[in-house]
Amino acid sequence: MVTDTTSMAKPLRRPFSRSRLLQWLNYVLLALCAYTTLFPFINIIAVSFSSSRAINAAEVFMWPVEFNINAYFNLIKDGQLFVAMKNTFLITVVGTVLNMVFTIIAAYPLSKSRLRGRNTMLMLILFTMLFSGGLIPNFLLINSLGLVNSYWSLWFPALISVYNMFVMKSFMEGLPQELEESAQIDGAGEARVLWQIVLPLCKPVIAALTLFYAVGWWNSYMNVLIYIRDTDKLSLMVKLHQMISLLSPEMLRSGEGVQQVVLTPEGIRAAAVVIAIVPILCVYPFLQRHFIKGVLLGSVKG
Repeated sequence: MVTDTTSMAKPLRRPFSRSRLLQWLNYVLLALCAYTTLFPFINIIAVSFSSSRAINAAEVFMWPVEFNINAYFNLIKDGQLFVAMKNTFLITVVGTVLNMVFTIIAAYPLSKSRLRGRNTMLMLILFTMLFSGGLIPNFLLINSLGLVNSYWSLWFPALISVYNMFVMKSFMEGLPQELEESAQIDGAGEARVLWQIVLPLCKPVIAALTLFYAVGWWNSYMNVLIYIRDTDKLSLMVKLHQMISLLSPEMLRSGEGVQQVVLTPEGIRAAAVVIAIVPILCVYPFLQRHFIKGVLLGSVKG
């Protein structure tokens, strides 16, 4: 018996279905969204490393043209930027730690329905989220407390973000109550339950809120401008703004005989943006993996 093997050798081709078409359209749409999101940042980096001639001629797109680091050198040559970065690092680290400590301390008891006066306290806290005293009363309060020109003028009024506290509270309310009850049966107090049971399960929300607080402190500008008087205590954002606003054509020219423009304000601004963004981008990958709430899977059986 002779069999026809030619038809068996050729694999069957699947018809181009609607689902595959939608899949390719999704890929194209996601690629366009990614390009739209990343292009401004890539362009800023390219401009910061390009020459003034290429920037003025609009030749910079996604790659540096006539690579140089003159813009960065102009910003860091006097050393003031490193002092401002050290100040910002101190403001960010201490401020974020204080925020997380007080947010957790406030969210944990408010997540318990057995707390007396819980609804009243939540309404009062929500009221502060909707209404505030304003800039002048806040300044008068900080000045009367003697906190002007101190970093406590930044940390003390912003110990807790009401929105972030509600996020933490909602996450804690969704935790399995059986874990806390079993720990309390074994003799654990509220502090031990919070430290050994609740906080390990709250890693995703703690990581997210830590990043939110840290980005806010790193970008702090207005409060530093209002309350900090000493130039040696200014944050990175305020110092970068001052350095950019003080630029003049004479500062951007150099050469012998006929002066030649070696820097442009666009290049200086691009370098300042890169310096301000890169440190926080380096921290993000270490917190990204905690955003997934999968740590709760399998914590309660039955």
